[in-house]
Amino acid sequence: MAQQHEIGKTGEELARRFLEGEGYRILETNWRYSRAEVDLIAMDGQALVFVEVKTRSTDAFGRPEEFVSLKKQRLMAMAAGAYMEAIGHYWEVRFDVVSILYRSEADYELRHLKDAFFPGLA
Repeated sequence: MAQQHEIGKTGEELARRFLEGEGYRILETNWRYSRAEVDLIAMDGQALVFVEVKTRSTDAFGRPEEFVSLKKQRLMAMAAGAYMEAIGHYWEVRFDVVSILYRSEADYELRHLKDAFFPGLA
């Protein structure tokens, strides 16, 4: 379990660096609300982006992004509503997924899926 946790933390750091390199401004990491945790909250221009990072060492059981469950989407939507209210953000919002197949620091595949889901439509 400790190794999975470390791979997850490494994936979140890789995702943060990638998004910053793309011009995103990271507002929060591992933000918690009730039972929900949002890995990254960022601004992409005027859009407030809630990001789920999924990191796996293999895709033998499916791609990492396939593991963002409906339950996780609903929890993120609940947390997003609370965060938006707390900061007074009432315009564009987006839910992205950063999917990482991680073998080593020098050998990984990162995919950024913008608008990966919209809670409530599934």
